[in-house]
Amino acid sequence: MTRGAGWNSVTRYGTWLIAAVIAIALVCLASIAVSGWLIEGVERANGGLRKAAQRSVLGEYFGAVSAVFSGVALLLLIVTLLFQQRELHLQRQELALQREELIASRDELRRSAAADLRALHLQLTQMQMADPALADVWNDWPGQPPADVRQLLFANLTYGHYMLLYEWGSTTENEVLAHARRLVQSPSFRRYWLLSREAKAALPPESVEGRFFRLFDRAVSETRTGGSPAA
Repeated sequence: MTRGAGWNSVTRYGTWLIAAVIAIALVCLASIAVSGWLIEGVERANGGLRKAAQRSVLGEYFGAVSAVFSGVALLLLIVTLLFQQRELHLQRQELALQREELIASRDELRRSAAADLRALHLQLTQMQMADPALADVWNDWPGQPPADVRQLLFANLTYGHYMLLYEWGSTTENEVLAHARRLVQSPSFRRYWLLSREAKAALPPESVEGRFFRLFDRAVSETRTGGSPAA
């Protein structure tokens, strides 16, 4: 059954091939006939073969003019392509500038939103420091006396302030270390660090908060071991 199907396919393709060859032959014969008819018509219209040949030679004198116009057309085409390329280049530059503006706007919106969140956190912390009853609602240090809670809250605000400066590039790592070494001289701040270090140590090391934590932790370790500050 497979052999029969293959034979039918070969027969069908062979039939189409023969038909195509016949069609091409007919087209060629028709072209020759039409060309002869056209040539004969041109000769009759020009008063015979000799006059047609003379007029053909006369038309060749204008070949140079045709070449000039062809060259001008080619030159205009090249100039048009160059202008289009220049316009595309300018459009790409404009799109690149728009993309940079969108990125800058997005970063600015992110920083603005972060600033709003920190302002809200500051307001909530101030409310906690002013009212011990509110501190019991959101208290990261349960069991501590109200006075100690206020000190811990203020230490957390101070830590967050320096971290914000570091995140926005307003301070270098050496400046952060200098601030940290001064802060860790305070027993209240060391108590705050002891109670909050475990949560901060879980921050991703590659994040800004993680790098900032390691700087402060380095300053605390130097204070505990009595090491000399790094230059």
